[in-house]
Amino acid sequence: MCGIVGIVASSPVNQSLYDALQVLQHRGQDAAGIMTCDEQGRLHLRKDNGLARDVFDNEHMISLTGNMGIGHVRYPTAGCSSSAEAQPFYVNSPYGISLAHNGNLTNAAEIKRELFREDRRHINTDSDSEILLNVFAHELMENTRSLKIDENDIFRAVEGVHRRCRGGYAAVAMIPGYGVVAFRDTNGIRPAVFGVRDAETGPELMVASESVALDTLGFERVRDIEPGEAIVFTADGKLYSKKCAEQTQRSPCLFEFVYFARPDSVIDDIFVHKARLRMGKKLAKKIQRVMSDEKIDVVIPIPDTSRTSAMSLAENLGVRFTEGFIKNRYIGRTFIMPGQTKRKKSVRQKLNPIDVEFKGKNVLLVDDSIVRGTTSKQIVEMARAAGAKKVFFASAAPAVRYPNVYGIDMPAATELVAHGRTDDEVGDWIGADKLVYQDLKDLIDAVQKKGKTHVDRFDTSVFNGEYVTGDVTEQYLADLEAARNDTAKSERDAGKGINVVGLHNHA
Repeated sequence: MCGIVGIVASSPVNQSLYDALQVLQHRGQDAAGIMTCDEQGRLHLRKDNGLARDVFDNEHMISLTGNMGIGHVRYPTAGCSSSAEAQPFYVNSPYGISLAHNGNLTNAAEIKRELFREDRRHINTDSDSEILLNVFAHELMENTRSLKIDENDIFRAVEGVHRRCRGGYAAVAMIPGYGVVAFRDTNGIRPAVFGVRDAETGPELMVASESVALDTLGFERVRDIEPGEAIVFTADGKLYSKKCAEQTQRSPCLFEFVYFARPDSVIDDIFVHKARLRMGKKLAKKIQRVMSDEKIDVVIPIPDTSRTSAMSLAENLGVRFTEGFIKNRYIGRTFIMPGQTKRKKSVRQKLNPIDVEFKGKNVLLVDDSIVRGTTSKQIVEMARAAGAKKVFFASAAPAVRYPNVYGIDMPAATELVAHGRTDDEVGDWIGADKLVYQDLKDLIDAVQKKGKTHVDRFDTSVFNGEYVTGDVTEQYLADLEAARNDTAKSERDAGKGINVVGLHNHA
């Protein structure tokens, strides 16, 4: 998962882009980057591995001049974690386009061959974001009818992108001297929203992965970018939009609402916080059905994403809710860390139990989901070591049994704890006295709130193996597993010495 942002303003945008990346930092802690464009059309880039606060210092910020720019925070789904694959990416022809992307192309290998053999374009990394950039650049070059581009040229180019690219993607691109372009895949799997802010010299425009980035910078949310739609913000403050695909459906990733999005965000007109409250209510009803003979003394959330659901669950059960774990906020998300050894170590460093909340009690631990099971297993062990009499475990999401192919680094299927196991077997594996998963139907009902949203369907592939793009084969999943398992990632990262320095890449 990644976070993207683009801003067109009447004053320097470097600080606003940085602030937005800080707000979107939860979407990726592996790398960060900003590219700006000044009045002379000169581009300025800073990107590197690390958190946004570590990648950018005062000297870098001063160098990022210009009134429009794009930014990105990343963790790697495909490719490796080399700083060469930090975004934004840049291509000189035509016009000098830069692009930042959140998602994953399911036909990336096929397009990469086409770009080299037919379009004569060179791809320098293993990132499908660079592939998406080159497809957009090629389509813009092929569809521009004069030396000076306009919004219709861009819309034709995005139409070409949608014809050629499959998968989940939300992208923001910058064209020097012209403006910023944003577009979203035809199924609307990955989120993107835009807003406006009034300034003395006219309106300023912003696009981001989540609405919370708009809120914190004083932009008024206008709406989500529609599936298959392109939005154009020109340097002189004009806004154009067009649906650039004939067949579209609104099918956002359900896991965004479970885990990735901040609770104060609104995605596809769904308030994440309220959706998580409803998840807790639905889960409480199931617990009442399947655990009616068990006494629960206290409900404890696993910080931080599960807190909202756990609080609602406790209220509906009539059981005391309390914090039982103190979190070290300087440790990243564990299921996206490479290697089991590093992952296990980080869990122990990340959470510390408050013994008094566990001693002699029947404890219900609530988490948003269970992926590899590594975190869950160690947390159950911590609860027992702190003196819990019984440890029950509840997941606000159903069992994750299938890999994600649209931009979330959920690992190879064989590394998912629920793959090939029943719910009871997963409960035994993590050491819980009882494990309760949310039912998929209840999760969908909790997020969608029937009659209140305009979602056609959700991408629920990690739960039921149904991939909305319809192009995911067994062979594709086998190839994906070979590329994504921990061994493959370790080998790839061991040889990541290449670091292609971008133009004006202020190191």
